[in-house]
Order: sequence, then C-alpha cells, then structure tokens
Amino acid sequence: MTNHAISPSRRNLLKGLAGAGTLPFVGAFAALQAREVLAASSAAGKTSNLIDSPYGPIAPVNDMTTGLPLLQLPPGFTYKSFGWTGDTMTDGHACPAAHDGMGVVLSRKVGRSTELVLVRNHEAHAVAQDRFINAFGVYDTGASSAGASTRLGGGTTNLLFRDGNWVSVTPSLGGTDGNCAGGVTPWGTWLSCEEIGSDALSGSGKKHGYVFEVSTETTQTTGEPIVGMGRFAHEAAAVDPATSNVYMTEDQSGKSGFYRYVPLIKTGGYGVLARGGVLQMARAKGIVNANLAGGLIGDTYQLEWVDIADPDANRGNAAGPTGAMISGAAGPFLQGWQQGALRMNRGEGIWYAQGKMFVMDTSGGGVQRGAIWELDLAAQTMTCIYSSPNTTVGNMGDNLTISPRNAILICEDASSATTDMFGFGQRLMGITGDGNAYIFAKNNVVLSAAQLGAAGKDASLAADHRGNEFAGACFDPTGRYLFVNIQTPGITFAISGPWAKGPL
Repeated sequence: MTNHAISPSRRNLLKGLAGAGTLPFVGAFAALQAREVLAASSAAGKTSNLIDSPYGPIAPVNDMTTGLPLLQLPPGFTYKSFGWTGDTMTDGHACPAAHDGMGVVLSRKVGRSTELVLVRNHEAHAVAQDRFINAFGVYDTGASSAGASTRLGGGTTNLLFRDGNWVSVTPSLGGTDGNCAGGVTPWGTWLSCEEIGSDALSGSGKKHGYVFEVSTETTQTTGEPIVGMGRFAHEAAAVDPATSNVYMTEDQSGKSGFYRYVPLIKTGGYGVLARGGVLQMARAKGIVNANLAGGLIGDTYQLEWVDIADPDANRGNAAGPTGAMISGAAGPFLQGWQQGALRMNRGEGIWYAQGKMFVMDTSGGGVQRGAIWELDLAAQTMTCIYSSPNTTVGNMGDNLTISPRNAILICEDASSATTDMFGFGQRLMGITGDGNAYIFAKNNVVLSAAQLGAAGKDASLAADHRGNEFAGACFDPTGRYLFVNIQTPGITFAISGPWAKGPL
C-alpha cells in the first residue's frame, strides 16, 4: 500500500488517544499492575455511533457489466462485476465459488496500459471432483475428509484488471481448505490463510490450517504450506514492512489468539517466509490471559510476545497460569495460553497502514457486534478505536481495509444481516477518525434464473443473496478503485466514484 500523510480525522483520533492516557484507570485490572494498561474510555462505556454518510444516502445502482442492480451505492458511484462463480477461467474450467479475502498484489505499466493483479481467496471446503481448483500450485490432491467422492475446493485465483476493465481469471493455488482471508506482502505476493480448526486428515493424510504464499506468476506458486506460521483457524495476515514480521489473526470463538511470525530473513521476497522463523503470541503486559472480547473505545494494552515452540501442534486442552482452563483450542493457542497470552473473541480482518496494524474482532465489543483495535508497531500498544453498541451501528465486521487516504472500511458478515433505513442486507461500513460508523454500500443481489440466463451466468445461482457477506475489500494504490467480493453467489466488483467527497 502506498503511504500517504495521516488524514485530519485520523490525526484528531491519535491526539484524543494520547490525551486519554492521562485519565485514571478503574476496575478489576487495578490490582494487576494497572499502570501498564490504559482504559480511559471503558470506564465511561464509550462506544461508536451511526452517522450520515459523507457520500450521501445509498440506492440501487445497475452493474455496468450485466445491467443488474447488484449493489446499493451513494450518488455518482458505478461498478463493474466480474469473475462470477461458473464463469470460464483462462484454463477453460469454471470459476470456483466462495469468494473471500483478496488483495491488489501488483500494479504495473505494460506499454501505455496500467495493469493490476489481484489474488482472490475461495473459502470452499469439500466439493465435487470437477470443482477442484486445478492450479499449477496444488497442496493436497487427496479426497477431503468428507468422503472419497469429494476433494478440497479451496485455493486462490489471480484476477487481471487493465485500464479500468476486467480481463481474466487464472487459477493459482489448489487443494487447500477454507481459504478465508490473508494479506498482501510488501514484496508483491499474497498470503492465503486456511481457516480450519481441526486435526482431521485428508484422503492423502495431510492436515490443514496453514498459510500459503501465492505469486502473481501462477507457475511460481509451489502450493507448499509455511508450517512455521502455525496451524490453526487462520483468518488474515498483514506484514510490517519495517521488520517483515507477519501479524496474524485467529477466528476461533473465545479461543482466538493474536500472533506474529518473525522470519529469520528480513529482506523479504517470495519464499523467504518458508525458510524459517519464530511464531509468537501476544500477551498483555501485567495481565495474565487478558480477554479483549469486550473492548470499548480507548481500552489500551501494552503488548509483549511469547514464543510458540511447536507451531504444528494438535488441538487439546490446557490451563493458564491462573488455572483457567481452555478446551478444544488450537495447539499454538494452548502454548500461548499456558504462558499467559491474551485472547480475542473472533479475530478476523487485519491491515497495515502508517506504522500501525488495524485488527477486527468480529464479535468483540460490549455487545459482541464488533470492535477494531489499532496496534502501534513501534510502541507495541493496542488500543480499541471502534466498538459497536448494536447491529445498526455495526453488525459483525469481518474483513477490513485501509484506503490510500488512510480511512477504514469494513465488510460485514453477520449471521442475520441488518435491516436499516435502506432495507435488508449485508453492508460495507466506513469508520470515521472518531470511531463512528456510516453506511457506504449494501448487498442488493436478488437474482432470478431468467436474469442470470440473460447475463450469461449460471442459472443455479438464482436466489435472494442479500444476507450473504461482503469480503476482500481492497483499494488500488491510487485510490481510484475499490475492489470487493460478495461471497455467495460469488461475484467480484470494481467500484469507482467521487471518493474525495468523504474520507475513503
């Protein structure tokens, strides 16, 4: 991501948090070296509010590709859809389903053209044999644990976008399981993360729950897992460009650690992470097994890190230093827990910007509808900057991204989508510098077989999909295009419009 000056709204937020550090801390942590922890706003119970969008009210807008009203957007915004489930890829096979995490991995000039290469995850599990992603890089060719007639349908596809138009979809990783999110590296690759919390073996005797590195050159992707980065229900990853350390989230309800992988080689480059490193789990300084699940705006923790000796350990049960028992957790989590490491409710999206990591706890916050934490990498302090008090303000944000103008956008993934003043559906929510939220877009995908047939799409995708999640939001380096997926029926969008009207 291109670095830009901190926006005025973010600057005001940082000033506010700096001042918050002088306020008194009260509550149970006071007896546990409270000077190591700031909790200025939790005492006041501060949460976020819903405000009017600076971009204006949303309404259905027709897709410039199919003519269908697939999204609700503010005035002046347009979009083009591409890479639908069932579309033909460059290898002649049907595009896989379950579009999830995604990133703009490469921006390049080719003659007079500007090309972007995106890598897109597919969070598929057991699929029919013909739905296997037959990429150059394949990890597991065996049957899935669901039975001999199925194979693992997770993996990635590479999307080419040239001069504002979609060009092609190419398979890049196959034979993986539940590739949910991941992250872009500074050296121009994609880390694809399996969100699998199981020790089950596939038909070929392989385990899953790993991180894989995907190249923009599909023939370079090896399909080999980076075992040292841990085996657990990975969600997302983000790299600190100053150190090449990779920060990672875990989506395992109530048993979610916050991790980083410290590579032995700091220069970066494809394949370097696989050459060795140390997996670590975050611990709140002065607090044993801190629980960040109920985060409110201003809650702050000083982090330190404990080593995970066996990143590939199986699941199990373990007691922490205080005797608190955790059952059925991932092996790396249990090792951290025994050393007093912290936990979140459900760690999901993570994104690097301006020397900070922004981390989404999908079911965090006071009412478990979502919270965002900001980790200052230099200071290693982690502060809650957004906390939803109800489903209207925020309903379980999942993936998140930071725009080139340094503003936050989150993808909602609630079990029950929000009904608000714009109707029913999952949403893209912008977050302001003072922690408030506004509605930027809404899922409007309701498809009939006749509409799909006329658009040249798979008629089996017909349904009301408004309750299905947004995922994979990311901007191009110039901030002109926002790319995002709707997981089911599986569509990728390129959105453009008057971004300067607001913070995105």
